[in-house]
Amino acid sequence: MSRLRAMLSTTAVRLSALYLGLFALCAVALVFYVTAISEGMQRDRTQDAIANELRIVAAAYRGGGVAGLVRIIERRSRQPGANLYAIATPTGELIAGNIASLQPGVLDAEGWSALPFRYERIGETANENHRALAQVVFLPNGMRLMVGRDLGEREQVRGLVRQALVMALAIMFAGALAIWFFVGRRALKRIDHMSEASKKILAGDLSQRLPVNGSGDEFDRLSQSLNTMLGRIERLNEGLRQVSDNIAHDLKTPLTRLRNRAEAALVDDGSPAARQEALEQMIADSDQLIRTFNALLMISRVEAGSSTAQMSDVDLSGLAQDATELYEPLAEEEGVKLTAQITPGLTIRGNRELLAQSLSNLIDNAIKYVGDVPEPEIVVTLSRSGNEVRLAVSDNGPGVPANRREDVVKRFVRLDESRSKPGTGLGLSLVRAVAALHGGQLLLDDAQPEATENPGLAAIMALPGET
Repeated sequence: MSRLRAMLSTTAVRLSALYLGLFALCAVALVFYVTAISEGMQRDRTQDAIANELRIVAAAYRGGGVAGLVRIIERRSRQPGANLYAIATPTGELIAGNIASLQPGVLDAEGWSALPFRYERIGETANENHRALAQVVFLPNGMRLMVGRDLGEREQVRGLVRQALVMALAIMFAGALAIWFFVGRRALKRIDHMSEASKKILAGDLSQRLPVNGSGDEFDRLSQSLNTMLGRIERLNEGLRQVSDNIAHDLKTPLTRLRNRAEAALVDDGSPAARQEALEQMIADSDQLIRTFNALLMISRVEAGSSTAQMSDVDLSGLAQDATELYEPLAEEEGVKLTAQITPGLTIRGNRELLAQSLSNLIDNAIKYVGDVPEPEIVVTLSRSGNEVRLAVSDNGPGVPANRREDVVKRFVRLDESRSKPGTGLGLSLVRAVAALHGGQLLLDDAQPEATENPGLAAIMALPGET
């Protein structure tokens, strides 16, 4: 019973009931309208037929008098499907025709009968109920002539119409009940499945998805939208978990080292120079922690789109040239050749500071991870490709395996598991966030795909360029 109440409370059942009610109302109105039109047409035809019959009878009366009138009425009243005929005396006594008795008062007034009246034909039983319409004519000698037509055909038509209406409504009601049962049951079953999946999701299993049966209806569209949202939430939660783990891992070591150095400085009775060196190392560790948190804050702000209000026309060619010249001395110190292949005059709409920071991160990463190859080289390129501007930093080092490229752009993820090289593991994360802020993307690929060893890495910022 509770399941039936739940099914009857569904939107599909309520809409079906509303549509059934509206359809039934329109069907009843249409049937009554058609019935009225049909009755009017039948009444007009009846009156025309009676008038035509009266003209024939009147012609016989004018030619043969009362005797001629009686003969033609007796002859025509015996024909199959004959009209109603009656000749009566001025007192209303029937003397000729095919009517045995009439409802009182029918012959009292000349003209059309205002309402249908009851009558009995000659040769029929008294319990048969007939109704008719007729026209009464007063003859010059005071006798009354009546010509009428039975309404049985019209009553049959009305009965058939009513019967058809009742049957149609009964069929519609039965069909509606069947639709309510099957459609409501199906909708309720799908809602139950969605509720079960929702309970598992609320219990913490974000891998669950709402069912989609492929019909493309509103339930499928809702499930697909919610599944997309759940996928996004799952990725965000997974990213948050990874970030939390990585923060705990990456910040625990420098904080522990900072504490140990402070404790050692307190208990050490050594020279002032040793204490000075310990304080400088503590400041360096603190600066590294501050840089890490600043990078996290910057990534969060960029992903939130807080820098969109600072967009302006940026000369990307000049920015890339300046960054290359800035890092040339550092590259020379590391024994790395840094060159540039920049197409002049390329301008985009963007944030100059974020783009400069991203390019600096790419060049700095390339210098740190180019590796111990015989002739380490880094190339900064800027070119147009269709509607995109591609800013790339390529090296000839060991590169990044294809199965790890999705990992290296995550926060705190570093291929250098030993953390032997300086850095926070946030550089590429910031670059990806800045590229997304500008409507572009960060692409990682082999710089030299044909090389079997040291294919290098090409980090490409594909940005929408102004035409």
